[in-house]
Amino acid sequence: MDIATDRPDAAERLRAGIFKALQRLGRSPGIGHFHDELLDRRCRFWNFSPYVVCYLWKEKPIQIIAVVHGARHLAAFLAARINPK
Repeated sequence: MDIATDRPDAAERLRAGIFKALQRLGRSPGIGHFHDELLDRRCRFWNFSPYVVCYLWKEKPIQIIAVVHGARHLAAFLAARINPK
C-alpha cells in the first residue's frame, strides 16, 4: 500500500504532522532520551507517537538521522543504516 497514492489526504496529514514535530525538535534540541545500548550520546531519541526520531542534538542545526515507526525493531533498523556503537 502506498499511502501517497491510495490516501493522499492521509499522506498530507502525516507529512504535516512530521514536519510540525521536527520543527518543535529544532526549537528544543536536547528533548528526548539516550539509548546508550544503540548509539553514543551524540544521538538522542525522541518519541512522537507512533514515530521515533534519532538525531544529533549538539549540531547546529540539529541533524536528523532517522524517523522510524515505533513498531520497527530500532536496533536492527539502525544497524542496517549507520554505525552503531
